[in-house]
Amino acid sequence: MIDLHSHVLPGVDDGPPTMEGSFEILRAAEADGIERIAATPHVRDDYPTAPETMERLVGEVNAAARGAGIAVEVLPGGELALGHAAALGDEALRRFGLGGNPSALLLEFPYHGWPLDLRDLVFRLETRGFRLVLAHPERNAEVQAEPERLRPLVDAGVLVQLTAASVDGRLGRASADASRTLLDAELAHLIASDAHEAAIRAVGMATAAEAVGDEALGHWLTRDVPAAILAGATPPPRPTGQRRRGLRRH
Repeated sequence: MIDLHSHVLPGVDDGPPTMEGSFEILRAAEADGIERIAATPHVRDDYPTAPETMERLVGEVNAAARGAGIAVEVLPGGELALGHAAALGDEALRRFGLGGNPSALLLEFPYHGWPLDLRDLVFRLETRGFRLVLAHPERNAEVQAEPERLRPLVDAGVLVQLTAASVDGRLGRASADASRTLLDAELAHLIASDAHEAAIRAVGMATAAEAVGDEALGHWLTRDVPAAILAGATPPPRPTGQRRRGLRRH
């Protein structure tokens, strides 16, 4: 599997404070069947991560992980707050490109409220040549109440990322129900861990893929679409098989 949202870098945001904490996440990812994981540190007011800091830490974590015998490749990236994404220049945005794809950006969807300028921001970034992935909108109360609000964005080419712990119920019923609704409405495209620690908001992508209730769809969400993002390609069509009604809770 390919995990395109994690906070695996040490000492840069609210992820692990030390390299050993990074190792714990990577070992959990390896045990979960993840081969590549994008380091997407926060880029926002409280964690104003610079691209050179992210790039340096990705290199250090990869080197240390290889030395420790951990066979998970750490890829560059960033989880960009909407305001920061709008303010950064093209060069910085490309360096924060998701998984090393300079034309793909992971945008942090807020947990509260609906950004009034979201559609304008999406339009401006797309006209600058970026493809956008919205991180964890299923955790937002506005989306939970009205999931169809995402449809105009999806119709405009935006991809939606669900958090694994939302899909399998670890983050509560509201997030799980919203995940199910977005999947049923074909408004979700990939699952990622958003892992901050091995034991808190843990990796759990295999469990989430199983909870989807359709093996082909789980594969599409955790392998096919992430691989297309990394390659800068159009995601393959969503599988058309029938999945079990509802999500399996763990």
